[in-house]
Amino acid sequence: MKIAIIGTGNLGLAIAKGLVMGNSVTSLYLTKRDTLSIEKWNEHREVTVTNDNREAVSKSDIIIFAVQPSHFSNILEEIKDLLTEKHILISTITGFKVPQISAIVGDEQFIIRAMPNTAIAVGQSMTCLCSNEAGKKRIAIAEAIFNKLGTSMIIPESQMQAATVICASGIAFWMRLIRATTQGAIQLGFDAHEAQELAMQTCLGAATLVIKSGNHPEAEIDKVTTPKGCTIEGLNEMEHSGLSSSLIKGIVASYNKINGIGKSKEL
Repeated sequence: MKIAIIGTGNLGLAIAKGLVMGNSVTSLYLTKRDTLSIEKWNEHREVTVTNDNREAVSKSDIIIFAVQPSHFSNILEEIKDLLTEKHILISTITGFKVPQISAIVGDEQFIIRAMPNTAIAVGQSMTCLCSNEAGKKRIAIAEAIFNKLGTSMIIPESQMQAATVICASGIAFWMRLIRATTQGAIQLGFDAHEAQELAMQTCLGAATLVIKSGNHPEAEIDKVTTPKGCTIEGLNEMEHSGLSSSLIKGIVASYNKINGIGKSKEL
């Protein structure tokens, strides 16, 4: 694959790392206005670092945009005359919808939106994908790219705001739960380093159990709760204090906020 990443900041670099480590590209163009911080990527035989977006687009088939939302329209205007029937456009720009992209480059282009999260840096992103009608013919290619960087799921664009909350904001929600578990472990006598390791590995184990078994979380909970036992005692205390309801309220609050931001931009 001949890929260009337009805007090689933290997200762009994470994607580049996954592509290079996975031997997924025949050529990879990385663009940035000031290329000094990414010059070392020129050491990779298949990578070219440049500040010329037009060069990167003209020599690539798949274009991944990872720029700031405020710059995206201008960049699309800059490169749209170079686009051909071979190009696949993948946008990671939050809040910039497919019809907005189509309005600039045309409905005939293969347009795909991708919403990864920060775990992409360690190859564990949950990335949601959607596309325009033309893009449906090429969305499997985007799936292949992001499956090398974690897991991907195709959803309607109408659910992308919700996916942002569950997957992108969700990283912060889970981090807070890990922190709380760490604090609890410290209170029970572990030092800070031990406590965090216990919390992290247990969180990883819980997620892996559900992924590997395909079971509902409650099925796994049943395996560790015994009548009058310490686990059910702790779970009930957490629920009495609003653990599940506060998480759901937080998710809904984030969703209402992101929708409010989107509406204000449309006014």
